[in-house]
Amino acid sequence: MTTSDAGEPRVTIHHASGSTFAIGHGAHAETHHHAAPARDQATEELLAAVRELRADLRRVRSDAATAALDAELADTEAEITGTGTAGCTRRERLRELLADSQALLTVLASAGTVAALVGL
Repeated sequence: MTTSDAGEPRVTIHHASGSTFAIGHGAHAETHHHAAPARDQATEELLAAVRELRADLRRVRSDAATAALDAELADTEAEITGTGTAGCTRRERLRELLADSQALLTVLASAGTVAALVGL
């Protein structure tokens, strides 16, 4: 802690990632760390397929359809890693985007894997 020109205490926090703190009279802080949610085998397979398809999409020429699919795949990956599952709405959106990308399905085996895992 240092003192400002006016004589008031000054605190500088350079990095507080993963920290909990409270400032001021009567302040209260609590930290709750939760383990990553457990995933079932089907969700693990979907996550692996989503990651593989995203990697494959980087190897093809991007257009609006592949960009939309990649964005949805990224959201799916984030949802699975954050909650342990991909909800029905997310799976339905993937089905729609994959159905719109039938030409891509014939070129990329990974797209066919994701399509099968979401019920297309």
